[in-house]
Amino acid sequence: MTYSSIAFSVSEAIATVTLNRPEARNSITAEVHKELNDAVARIHEDMDVKAVILTGSGGSFCSGGDIKAMQNSDPSFAEDKLRFDRVHELLYRLMELPKPVIAAVDGPAFGAGCNLALTADFILATPRAKFCQVFGRMGLVPDFGGLFLLPRIVGLQRAKELMFSARIVGAAEAKELGIVYQIVPQDSLQAEASALGRRFCHASTVAIGMAKRALNRSFNVDFHVMSEFEASAQSRLRADPYVREAVRRFNNKEPLEFIWEKFDSQATEAGPTRTST
Repeated sequence: MTYSSIAFSVSEAIATVTLNRPEARNSITAEVHKELNDAVARIHEDMDVKAVILTGSGGSFCSGGDIKAMQNSDPSFAEDKLRFDRVHELLYRLMELPKPVIAAVDGPAFGAGCNLALTADFILATPRAKFCQVFGRMGLVPDFGGLFLLPRIVGLQRAKELMFSARIVGAAEAKELGIVYQIVPQDSLQAEASALGRRFCHASTVAIGMAKRALNRSFNVDFHVMSEFEASAQSRLRADPYVREAVRRFNNKEPLEFIWEKFDSQATEAGPTRTST
């Protein structure tokens, strides 16, 4: 697929997906949704991709849905419901990607854009990043997975306050609330996101994928269900070549491949670069 509303590239085992409609603050259209679907499918199938960066161009992450398009359309309930069903299929596939997803947020992340960022495993934000559950200003309920995602991050009472008030949350407050993982300088946002992604290039993608799927369900199941998953996953992983190599290294007193603390922002292993626009 040739992309016109997003940009897609793979470099050093990291896929970068950039919302690329700066003239509209990267608002989400049907074309954006279609292209994101294609990019997520490519990432899922590419075994060489170890981490994903989701970002926006032109000083904005994503301003949300395309309000102008709403004015010019009058879909039936069935048509609108089908559209949202397809959106939720995309979000589910994005949340279930068996590799770390890093949202690099500069400028506004409003409405659907805010909730798109929440699908990531880590959010890096610049000091000028702003988050808003803006739906209430329009008489709407949060969509793009917000009703599911936000309370799991900030708690039920705080999620209600953010959604009911539809107020803007700056980067510092977002970090205090647990929405933002780290605040980084605006001019090094991409570099910091890439450095974080590179750390996972040495980790077991299989183990991360299993842990991610379990964590995504951990609020909805009881202890016994999660314990059963732990037992099955651990038994599966013990036969994985990555684990066998780690055990061999440990017993031979050799350094393990994945030690978080040893990777700094300069650590890199050069790989091929592929770009799609």
